[in-house]
Amino acid sequence: MNRRLFLRGAAVAGGAGAGALAAPAVLAQAPLVVKMQTSWPASDIWMDFAREYVTRVEEMSGGRLKIDLLPAGAVVGAFQVLDAVNDGVLDAAHSVPVYWYGKSKAASLFGTGPVWGGSATTMLSWFYQGGGAEFYRELTQDVMGLNIEGYLGFPMFAQPFGWFKQEVNTAADLQGFKYRTVGLAADLLQSMGMSVAQLPGGEIVPAMERGVIDAFEFNNPSSDRRFGAQDVAKNYYLSSYHQASESFEFLFNRDFMEDLDPDLRAIMRYAVEAASTSNTALAMREYSKDLRELQEDEGVTIHRTSKDILAAQIAAWDKLIVELEQDPFMKRVMDSQRAWVEQVTYYELMNAPDYALAYNHYFPGKLSI
Repeated sequence: MNRRLFLRGAAVAGGAGAGALAAPAVLAQAPLVVKMQTSWPASDIWMDFAREYVTRVEEMSGGRLKIDLLPAGAVVGAFQVLDAVNDGVLDAAHSVPVYWYGKSKAASLFGTGPVWGGSATTMLSWFYQGGGAEFYRELTQDVMGLNIEGYLGFPMFAQPFGWFKQEVNTAADLQGFKYRTVGLAADLLQSMGMSVAQLPGGEIVPAMERGVIDAFEFNNPSSDRRFGAQDVAKNYYLSSYHQASESFEFLFNRDFMEDLDPDLRAIMRYAVEAASTSNTALAMREYSKDLRELQEDEGVTIHRTSKDILAAQIAAWDKLIVELEQDPFMKRVMDSQRAWVEQVTYYELMNAPDYALAYNHYFPGKLSI
């Protein structure tokens, strides 16, 4: 019998006449509070994405779970959330694997590694259906001995090459730039003649203002606009191979997850997939709106990165891959990714119609390609 109906019936019976048994008291269960920190400033759109995860967990759990969502720096720095979750200082975190690249370069393969030709959606599907999740578990738990479990969600649109004070049209133009990026992209662009600093998002504009860097990328038009990228540079280059297939990382302390009731543990896990869909929709709306407003209201010139620079990035990846393959684990991961992309992206590209052709038909003159 449904427990709620049973209690309701008992209450009716209890009031039916003298001597009837009193209805049992229903004690409200206090929610379990989950301490979760992101790697993002409080004002970043990625905090909005994290809030969508929070909403889904709390509503699906019927209030049995409540997530205390905190911005970067509330407990630990943006790059320290992995350690905090591992140590149990945090129950969970919303971040990206590349932020713990300093512990293992293999972290960068789970989103910011070589671009084999597939999109972020292709690589997220590799994580869930192509063996990527087991490689991730092997790295974090077997190789590194961490007390965490993690899942990827929200296939990010390819990251812009970024913000420059003057135009850069060829690979030769990049020589000597002091540039901000993270992960293997740092190795990649250093090999192309740039001097690279790895900084969290909240430190980028101050670094530009002090002259520590003179060009940078972060991720997307909305995040970039919110932290004031347009105030320190006016040339914004979309399209790049340096970070073209990244997703968010949802980190959980293993002890915390194993102590949850099975249904709550499932909610924590599968809400990642639910938020992934909602994040994609929100990103499409906000990224496109902010890109238009950067161009129309903020005086930013929007460029597509030249084919000369893109070709140089691929050539630089080719050399870097040879170095990375000296590590047996990284070679196994990259072999798996290559096989997945060869199969899946062949279908994607052969099946996709020419969307640019249709766009140009209905909105002539807008595209610069």
